[in-house]
Amino acid sequence: MTRRERVIAALNHLETDIIPYDISMTGQAWEKMVAFYNDKNFAAGIGGHITSCYYDGDNKPVPGKEGYFRDDFGVVWNRNGADKDVGVVEEWLIPEPSMAGYRFPEVPTKQIHERCKHTLENAGDLFTCAAIGFSLFERAWTLTGMENLLEYMITEPEFVTELLDAITNYNMQILDIYLEYDFDCIHFGDDWGQQRGLIMGPNHWRKFIKPQLAKIYARVKEKGLFISQHSCGDIQEVYPDLIEVGLNMHQTFQPEIFDIHKIKAMYGDKLSFWGGISTQRLLPFATPEELVKTAKEIMQVVGKGGGFIAAPTHSIPGDVPAENIHALIELLKNQ
Repeated sequence: MTRRERVIAALNHLETDIIPYDISMTGQAWEKMVAFYNDKNFAAGIGGHITSCYYDGDNKPVPGKEGYFRDDFGVVWNRNGADKDVGVVEEWLIPEPSMAGYRFPEVPTKQIHERCKHTLENAGDLFTCAAIGFSLFERAWTLTGMENLLEYMITEPEFVTELLDAITNYNMQILDIYLEYDFDCIHFGDDWGQQRGLIMGPNHWRKFIKPQLAKIYARVKEKGLFISQHSCGDIQEVYPDLIEVGLNMHQTFQPEIFDIHKIKAMYGDKLSFWGGISTQRLLPFATPEELVKTAKEIMQVVGKGGGFIAAPTHSIPGDVPAENIHALIELLKNQ
């Protein structure tokens, strides 16, 4: 069984010889592991199952401003704080509820085609994803500000719909490029959840987010590909809605938030889960022995009957001990 076949079987809710897995890490964690292994190419030996072509607006250094980056949408990100990979937004480009003063960028068609070709040419037997990061709600609030966007959902609903329509139309152009290629899955990155429930609540999610997902998911389903959706936090209130509009897999599945036994029993035959190994509580604080024990227990529960990609619940952050990252890699490699 190839790695691609293993993931496809899992997404079809079939048990496989081993649980397919994926490990991603932040730049800080990657540097830590280079030092741990004394090998800049250590990641080649991890043996993960998924490779991705990714577009999230890209980021280029702002000349003369150390640690500042501007994305294709004009948003400036400050990475001088603790978060060296994403950063925080400097100012809002749409400070009022009007699209009049903002113009979306041109889709970088050539670069996206090049990334698609490079990913597929180097995929080997891996399961292939084409991903759009900051795909909807996140793209909107990076332009307006999170508090403003949530307020506008109540006070300026027509503006919110107009903005989300524009973002979806932009993403459709990227998606149409992706769908020219033989990817296995389209992955969308967007954060809707907090530790308890949805940031905007289920009613506003259904009003503003769900219709956009239905449009873009339908385009993917026309091609017959799997759909994966990233959202941190507790989004179980809308699992039935996501299943209804065609979602196959939720990333990231956080055991500190979900009752994994209950969720697996309720949705495990309809929805697959990608994650499960907590970067919030387990990886930073457990001993390697505790980490392995807990990860095995999670894999046994969520992996029963297929439907699971074992992975850290987010890119491993820089505060995780190298010994724990090594223990996780060894566990997943040697199932």
